[in-house]
Amino acid sequence: MSVDVEITRLSNGLTIATEHMPNLESAALGIWVKAGARDEAENEHGIAHLLEHMAFKGTSSRTARQIAEQIEDVGGELNAATSVETTSYYARVLKEDVPLALDILTDILVDSNFDEAELEREQQVILQEIGAAEDTPDDIVFDHFQETAFRGQIIGRPILGTRKTVKSFTPKRLRAYLSRHYTPDRMIISAAGAVSHADIVARVSGAFGSMPPGSAVAGIPRATAAYTGGEFRQTRDLMDAQLVLGFEGKPYYARDFYASQVLSLILGGGMSSRLFQEIRETRGLCYAIYAFHWSFSDSGIFGVHAATGEEQLAELAPVIVDELMKAAQGIRPEEVTRARAQMRASLMMSQESPASRAGQIARQLLFNGATISNAELLDRLSAITPERLSDLAERTFVGRTPTLAAIGPIAPLASLEDIGTQLSGRTGLEGVRSAAHH
Repeated sequence: MSVDVEITRLSNGLTIATEHMPNLESAALGIWVKAGARDEAENEHGIAHLLEHMAFKGTSSRTARQIAEQIEDVGGELNAATSVETTSYYARVLKEDVPLALDILTDILVDSNFDEAELEREQQVILQEIGAAEDTPDDIVFDHFQETAFRGQIIGRPILGTRKTVKSFTPKRLRAYLSRHYTPDRMIISAAGAVSHADIVARVSGAFGSMPPGSAVAGIPRATAAYTGGEFRQTRDLMDAQLVLGFEGKPYYARDFYASQVLSLILGGGMSSRLFQEIRETRGLCYAIYAFHWSFSDSGIFGVHAATGEEQLAELAPVIVDELMKAAQGIRPEEVTRARAQMRASLMMSQESPASRAGQIARQLLFNGATISNAELLDRLSAITPERLSDLAERTFVGRTPTLAAIGPIAPLASLEDIGTQLSGRTGLEGVRSAAHH
């Protein structure tokens, strides 16, 4: 546990975590809830995201306009976000305005009134969001990718919901979801910057201390994620094609979580990465390419996203697979050193941002049950060797079931069967092996 983070747990299970950052005049604070799009019932698709929108639309003591004006009158910012497994509500303010920000955040979480007129307006806003996402191929391809990776499961559904489900929600149903999932044992109040732990604990205790603890049977149990793989293809008349190729990744708690992050940087984490150098710089097969690793509480996805023209598409997927297979044959020590430096720099830079730090603390507590010190994180990175990474690449890519999502002029794109054959090592692997040793 980080020695700089102070943690208090109230008797009802609510956790309050703060980190005082000296010499700052500002603070970031928020409420993180261990409930997201994955915690919706079949007929609630999109309700977590709609609830996040409705939090800012008025309480019994503040109108939607007053919420906006009060935070902006002091130069502050207020926002929220919904993910697959969490929802967060957060603010950035100067240190003297922390009490105001905390009061507004607690007010919108405890006393939102879910006015029907406001609800109707926000439903229209989200319908516009859905339409905008469908018109943005480089965004919507990721929705189709996750749906395909976890076919037929709640974890694979788009966060926004569908037009039908979004229009069906009522204030009563919003309150029912809120009461099931927004319970103290599933909530973290995190703050960083110019903050006083004792002051925040005192204020939070007054607002949340009387809230009853959550019932063990109140929420809908999450179904265990089961990676399926498969493909989604959509031919559209576009200037370029969007392609995502991926595999089952690691959950947050897994031993290989940090190793997977390092591997994603080596493969596609910047201009010096393997995919960028070989596919964009040497071969000119795309104008954008990168690798990523998403983690959930019980699964994950390791993927590569590329954007290219139709004429380059036939060659693109085989070359991506070649690079993945090469990683399974060997990783160079200097690549590991560079990726470690990238992660260390990112970590240290985030420590200088109250907003980044507050979010990091909250996520660590939600998924790990404790915070992790910088020293421990750096120790974990130092323990990652080239041999371990090549072994991880082999276990992640070679002979594994891929997930493919592609949108645009995609007729030349290799078939999923051909990609699977190449991943099995039955074709082309000897060439890959010899190239890996040069």
